[in-house]
Amino acid sequence: MKAPLLEAQLDPLPIAILGVPFDPVTAAETTDFIDKTIASGHPHYGLLANVGQLVQAREDVELRRIFFDAHLVLADSQAIIRSSQRLGQSLPERIVGPVLIPQLLALAEQKGWKVFFLGGTDPSLAAAAAKQTRAQYPKIQFVGTYAPPDKPLLEMDHADILRRIREVQPDLLLVTFREGKQEKWISMNYRETGVPFTLGLGETNYFLAGGRAADGRGLDWLKFKVAVWRQWWQLRAPQSPRSTSAKSEVVPDPFGNFIIRAPARLTLTEARAFHGEWQRATENGHVLFDLGNTGVIDSTGLGLLMRLRKRARELGHQFFLVALRPTVETALKAMRLDEFFTLQASVAGARIIMESFARTAAVSSGVKESTLQIRWTGEVTALNAVELGAKTEAELSQTSAGMSVVIDLARVTFVDSTGTGLMLRFKKNLARRDIHLKFQNPVESVRNVLRHTKLEEYLLGKTE
Repeated sequence: MKAPLLEAQLDPLPIAILGVPFDPVTAAETTDFIDKTIASGHPHYGLLANVGQLVQAREDVELRRIFFDAHLVLADSQAIIRSSQRLGQSLPERIVGPVLIPQLLALAEQKGWKVFFLGGTDPSLAAAAAKQTRAQYPKIQFVGTYAPPDKPLLEMDHADILRRIREVQPDLLLVTFREGKQEKWISMNYRETGVPFTLGLGETNYFLAGGRAADGRGLDWLKFKVAVWRQWWQLRAPQSPRSTSAKSEVVPDPFGNFIIRAPARLTLTEARAFHGEWQRATENGHVLFDLGNTGVIDSTGLGLLMRLRKRARELGHQFFLVALRPTVETALKAMRLDEFFTLQASVAGARIIMESFARTAAVSSGVKESTLQIRWTGEVTALNAVELGAKTEAELSQTSAGMSVVIDLARVTFVDSTGTGLMLRFKKNLARRDIHLKFQNPVESVRNVLRHTKLEEYLLGKTE
């Protein structure tokens, strides 16, 4: 499924801090962007990120990917603001929920948007926040609040929550689950809600009901400072290459793809100069991004690569990073971004991989003795889980009681909570039919997601 071209796009280039692309916008620019996304009618989501969430995302591949894919990421910590200054592109201000939300609700009242609050573990707190909101903004179209039972993400009644939201068709959905669960719920469901803008706010219901914001300095803060220092060192350590050419080429190849040849330096200056041309290429076909001449990259250069990769994925286009020099590859790995890009040593190698994926079905199978062997290929996410699930069900129609099924994950590059839920559903449904299902050969990024959902042993078996 291809996403439509977004009518609302941020002009400032993001800065990558510990693998998360922060948007350098003020609170006023944030509300203006949200206004444009709501006018577009297409689902978008935005997140506020603090130091604790960045540290958590360092270890949680799925959470890191959710921040990677977000349409808007805001810095909810003064420590992040100070770090951006050290890394070469200053974020203009800290944006906290208790400051942003009053501005956003005032605009909602002015524009006639319908608003829905979702989340919180205490229904009375959610009700207090809703009451205070109505008192402050009497003309606002406040269409609902719901604090679902506090359950693990995959045990939540997502269908019931979606039904409640769809019935009232809000323009703005404010989500306030605990950190981690909130982001994963949004990623799983924001498209299905049909809401033009969903914003994750952590515990902002608490602040709306009368609490205060804080910017603590615990162990996470120390971990963050050490990791940022390492990022700064990785990006400053390489010596400038001999060539300082600021030229870039975008060349169509004979196969209908685009080869982008990056300049010797990919820093804030070059990113601002070339991002428009590079984004147009990304939106018009598969991209082979040649970094063979690039010896220096900074946090904004990495942020631009993240934006291009995200846009390619939204449109179903492939995006390869080709011929990386050791300094650039080291920088990617230091921020754990190599998991989200396809890296190849040469343009020829990228073309071979591209052709291989084009020829390989997302689901394939074969029967060996009494075992049905199924292979999944690519990603298993909210974007394709329904289609992949239907194809897998068709393959499973060959099974009968007493048989075994093996689903090989060796060619699955990423799975999110929706994909994990799909795996769990197949496991339980087949067990009811006396059919044993085993998932095998997961790559480390897939195993990481299953580990954080506490389903690694159940779905994969005990590690020997």
